Amino acid sequence: MHKLVVALLLAALAICCGNAAAAAVRMQLMHVDAGRGLNPRELMHRMAHRSKARAARFLSDEVSAPVTPGHINDGNPYTEYLAHFAIGTPAQPVQLTLDSGSDLVWTQCRPCITCFNQSLPLFDSSLSSTFAKLSCGSAACQALQSTSCGAGSSSPDNQPCVYGYGYGDGSLTLGDLATDMFSFAGGAAVRAAFGCGHNNTGIFNSNETGIAGFGRGPLSLPSQLKVDNFSYCFTTISGSTPSSVLLGVPGDLFSSDPSTVQTTPLIQNPASPSTSPLYYLSLKGITVGSTRLPIPESTFALTSNGTGGAFIDSGTGITSFPADVYSLVHDAFINQTSLPVHNLTASPTTLCFASSPGKTPNVPKLILHFDGATLDLPPANYMFDFEDAGASVICLAINSGDDTTIIGNFQQQNMHVLYDLANNMLSFAPAQCDTV
Repeated sequence: MHKLVVALLLAALAICCGNAAAAAVRMQLMHVDAGRGLNPRELMHRMAHRSKARAARFLSDEVSAPVTPGHINDGNPYTEYLAHFAIGTPAQPVQLTLDSGSDLVWTQCRPCITCFNQSLPLFDSSLSSTFAKLSCGSAACQALQSTSCGAGSSSPDNQPCVYGYGYGDGSLTLGDLATDMFSFAGGAAVRAAFGCGHNNTGIFNSNETGIAGFGRGPLSLPSQLKVDNFSYCFTTISGSTPSSVLLGVPGDLFSSDPSTVQTTPLIQNPASPSTSPLYYLSLKGITVGSTRLPIPESTFALTSNGTGGAFIDSGTGITSFPADVYSLVHDAFINQTSLPVHNLTASPTTLCFASSPGKTPNVPKLILHFDGATLDLPPANYMFDFEDAGASVICLAINSGDDTTIIGNFQQQNMHVLYDLANNMLSFAPAQCDTV
């Protein structure tokens, strides 16, 4: 079954349109902790803290405010995955945080007045023969909420567009809105608009050069490439194999074997249907083991003022549920797991069990019920195992959060997730992501 999915993926990648109006491209993703030599317990700790910090920043501003990487007190970044491609002619490499919670694509540029550290050279527009600043009259500039346009000019449409783009955590990028050639693995190249940031504040310590917005707005990378869909396949978080993100893969990718595919609608935030970048889903309920938990569907619903709801996010590591929902999940796992609770369970929001070395622990199923789809997670996508003082421990990789449910990328490991933008649908199927 997995081989069929991979074969279809590879066949889709071979289809590449030469028209810049719609291009099929592939990018390599590297997890922020790959190659750092961290042990499993350290990986889980960092991932849990990143997820809580990012969730807090989704709630720190108005609903439509995007969220960016930064750091918490132990130096742990918010970034999860870095996308690698190049900008300019000749091409200059960039590595941008993959962020499905925002729209703008931007990278740090020379001359840089205020910049954070990065290992790659700053993008130098003077070295690119295809670089061009955009004017205030451009559609891309008019899609931004904060620009310098219209101030003290008799012909604002001819002014260069200087943008300001802020995030929920207070981070900010300021610079020139421009276009240039984006070059991707496999030879695909397209012209796209991006922010050339000369003043960039906030704490960025994941070796990124900027952010690649994959949200639902007009300046996101999927929107600019005019693709009908994009997808990603995240490899195991504890490994070092790169993951892939694909843009422009045919929408009927899995049609030859529909039994492996689950599909659910993408829904809009009623408070900001045209501006919210987030990909909301209609979550209906949760099953632990054989028990459908007594949770009203309204618990997961978006309210009329845009709060609550459930969305899928590439930039959050661990799924979080509202506190009352997490409490029910927590108790159900204790009641249905024969293993003793481990002393790492020091708070109501951490649940670990002592297990036997070399044996696969028997844990209850965890199933998420969506509108028209069921996500029956394998244990590796919700339990994290490691050694502690010579003892084997497994922990539930779920966070307790606020009133919003966030489906994180740990729960999406080894799953091909396809965003059908043309039809506002999300599909997912099991896959061996290290072979995609």
